[in-house]
Amino acid sequence: MNGKKIHFALVTLDGTKFAEDVYEIVLPTPDGYIGILPHHIPLVSLASTGMISVRRNAGDRDDQMELFATNGGAIEILDNVVRVLVDEADHEADINEQEAQKAMDHAKALQASATDQVSIEKAQEDIDRQAVRLQVAGLRRRKRR
Repeated sequence: MNGKKIHFALVTLDGTKFAEDVYEIVLPTPDGYIGILPHHIPLVSLASTGMISVRRNAGDRDDQMELFATNGGAIEILDNVVRVLVDEADHEADINEQEAQKAMDHAKALQASATDQVSIEKAQEDIDRQAVRLQVAGLRRRKRR
């Protein structure tokens, strides 16, 4: 392993979404976003619904970072290997902004018509997921300009 890189594996229920050596990863946790660089201390944490940002090389600008929308899971950091296990992860290129907006509108309508706490919470989880997908799609759109 190159001492200036860390191996990042993003694994979903559908399989591995990303597995490469990178310079930096920014991950969502219950306590906020954390940045992971080479030689990070060992850590096990929950991953929150949010955006994962990946900087492949030390000199890459912020607008060159690769983005993923995720809905929470688990993080393990050990010996320059970062594993993030999540139910779902959407790469920025795979997100259709119009479809995400439709899904957001649908989730909000479900929440508005929900009559029990479980339905309200499920709708809120989907709203949170779609909000992250829309955030990632918006950043991708701005990067292409």
